[in-house]
Amino acid sequence: MVAVIAAVVLLKRLGQISAAEAQALLQQGAVVIDVRSPGEFARGHLRGAVNIPVSELGERIGRKVPDKSRPVLLHCLSGARSGMGARALRSLGYTTVHNLGSLGRARRVVEQ
Repeated sequence: MVAVIAAVVLLKRLGQISAAEAQALLQQGAVVIDVRSPGEFARGHLRGAVNIPVSELGERIGRKVPDKSRPVLLHCLSGARSGMGARALRSLGYTTVHNLGSLGRARRVVEQ
């Protein structure tokens, strides 16, 4: 039980959310952003995901998501770049930003 609580706390600290929370945000119109490179994206991506590489996120996010209160769900291959992207979006004033983590986890969460 302690391990489960610790895992939930860690996920929250990393900005990750549960599948149920992600599904609720998707129902509210959340946008899913894949922050991997275009080459990685071309090799396979989530249905409906938008590709904005983490290095271009600051300059391109405003065109795709002009409403800073719209929920944004980020993912990458491992969760590291999407974590950086989530921090960057928060610093730009986006209020509902979550890191889905890896592509595998994002697929399980988004496509369930």
